[in-house]
Amino acid sequence: MDAFSIEGQKILRGETEAAGSKNASLPILAACLLTEEECVIENVPDLRDVRTMQRLLGILGRAAERDGRNIIVRAGSATSVEAPYDLVSTMRASISVLGPLLAKEGEAKVSFPGGCAIGDRPIDLHLKGLEALGAEIEITHGYVHARSRGLAGANIYLAGPNGSSVLATDNVMMAAALAEGVTVIQAAALEPEVVDACNFLVAMGARIEGVGTSTLTITGVSRLHGCRYRIIPDRIESGTLLAAAACTGGEIFVRGARADHLGIVLESFQKAGMQVQSDAEGIRLASRLPAKPLDIETLPYPGFPTDMQAPMMALLACADGTSIVTEHIYPERYIHVAEFNRMGADIKLDEHIARVRGVKKLEGAPVMASDLRAGAALVIAALAAEGTSLVRRIYHIDRGYARLEEKLESLGARIMRVTE
Repeated sequence: MDAFSIEGQKILRGETEAAGSKNASLPILAACLLTEEECVIENVPDLRDVRTMQRLLGILGRAAERDGRNIIVRAGSATSVEAPYDLVSTMRASISVLGPLLAKEGEAKVSFPGGCAIGDRPIDLHLKGLEALGAEIEITHGYVHARSRGLAGANIYLAGPNGSSVLATDNVMMAAALAEGVTVIQAAALEPEVVDACNFLVAMGARIEGVGTSTLTITGVSRLHGCRYRIIPDRIESGTLLAAAACTGGEIFVRGARADHLGIVLESFQKAGMQVQSDAEGIRLASRLPAKPLDIETLPYPGFPTDMQAPMMALLACADGTSIVTEHIYPERYIHVAEFNRMGADIKLDEHIARVRGVKKLEGAPVMASDLRAGAALVIAALAAEGTSLVRRIYHIDRGYARLEEKLESLGARIMRVTE
């Protein structure tokens, strides 16, 4: 099993480039099931999750082949409507094939999704939305089996106890694109990745109004066509790289990063004392240590993203004062706290609230990634720590960061992938 060996206290400086968005690529690749025509998806990151989605599309009747930074999706020879457990269990975004399969083939059988171990993440909003469109859904033996003799438009309210759901919005929107009549999705997720999926469907010939708002009006069409489409840059990868520079006292420029997708994250860096500049080319951050403490609450977009909670906590672990982090989206997303404390951090948990008392320095230690973003945060902490750290279970990191060690090395980090 691979791990990262990291020699800490190396200042990061220089320029790197934002990869394409993981969380936009996966639903957009799933949306290619809505047409037999060729789709060329540009700027797709070369990630473990993307490769899993390529394999899944192959099983479901589409050949998805990589050509450099692009994925070309064509009609394949398979005819299955079943997304099997051995693939879906490794990646939550696999549930995105449910809506397109149902709309295009009239049937879908999809295993309950897996992914990171960050608490219960139900799919009730997906099922609620598809049932409103006329799907008959049966849950048996760990699978969702959906059937339809023809979907029809409906008014659907998609908010849950933790706010709007990105993947549920994607799933229902994709199914509605081929449904008969008009569908109105209220409380639609506002994340840039949802906007990207909307824009891709429009490029395929879908009729969607209200893109970028909480109310989407979708007028169903009889067919969708192929297209060429470019994925937006990954805002979470960009934010993670900026956090790494902030933690090490460095200065980096992330080419392609979009400030309009990272508003509250950049504002938080500035409140912590970092200098942040942005333009059409990308985002530059110059660190000023020690960081100032912050109060952060994770919320649906445009609030502070839950995926940036752990990377930002790495910076706050050495801030000059006490920070309060409140996790509203996934209250159990604090598994990394114990690993931070192994490195000398002083973090106390009270249910979904973390009290982060800044320390003068972190110390290198063997630590273990529990999920994708926690793994990235441990890498950041190791970059700032005194001594050498070993970050284990980095297969989680590989799910969402393309060649992270190469990017960090190019900026001056001492990081090496090792096999234990």
